[in-house]
Amino acid sequence: MDFIRLESQLKERLQFPYFWGRKQSDDWDAKTNFIYSTYTFEKLIEVTSNFTQDEKNYSFNRWYNFWSAMAVEKMFSLHKKVAPNLNKYDKLIDFSINKISFDHKTSIFPKGFNKPIDYAKKNPSELITWLYLNQSQDGRKHLENRLFLVMYDQNGAHWKLKSELGLIKNKIDEYMAQFDENNLISITLESKKIISDIIWIENE
Repeated sequence: MDFIRLESQLKERLQFPYFWGRKQSDDWDAKTNFIYSTYTFEKLIEVTSNFTQDEKNYSFNRWYNFWSAMAVEKMFSLHKKVAPNLNKYDKLIDFSINKISFDHKTSIFPKGFNKPIDYAKKNPSELITWLYLNQSQDGRKHLENRLFLVMYDQNGAHWKLKSELGLIKNKIDEYMAQFDENNLISITLESKKIISDIIWIENE
C-alpha cells in the first residue's frame, strides 16, 4: 500500500465538513458499498454526483474511514509479531499480535465520555468500557478483543487525524516496539472477558 498516495487522497476529503446526520446502519452501508472499489476522492465525488446531501455525507465519511482503517491494518501487518487475518470477510478479527486476536477500531475522542483526555489516559479501562458500550449497532457491534486508536486534536478536529497516516504509522511502530501482552487491559462485559488497549494519536 502506498501510504503517501493514500494520505494525499484522504486529505482531499478534509475540504468538506465531517457530518453524518444519521447513525450508521446496515441498509445505508449496503447503498454505499462502492466505497470499497473507489480508490480516489475525485472518483468518489463523480460516483456520488446525483446523491442527496445526506447520501453524500454518508458516502464521504464511510470512504474516508474505510481507507484510513485499511492503512492502519497494513501498518500493523508490517510487524513480525503480527499475523494478518487472511479472511477479509471476518468482521471480528483483523490481525493477531503474538497469537492474540484483535479487531481494530479508529475512534475520535468522544465528547460523550464527559471527562478530559488526562483522565482518560490515567483510566484507560474506563474509556475502553465506554467505547464498547457506545459502539455502533447492527453488524458492527461485538464484544471481541479490540485495539482502539483514539484520535485527539487540541483544536477539536479529531476526525482530521485519520488522514495523518505518517503520524499514525509512527505511533503504531512505537506501540509495537514496546508491545507486552502483560500490559494489555482486561475488562468484562456481559460476562465476557475482553482484551483491549488504546493507542493515542495526537497532533504535536
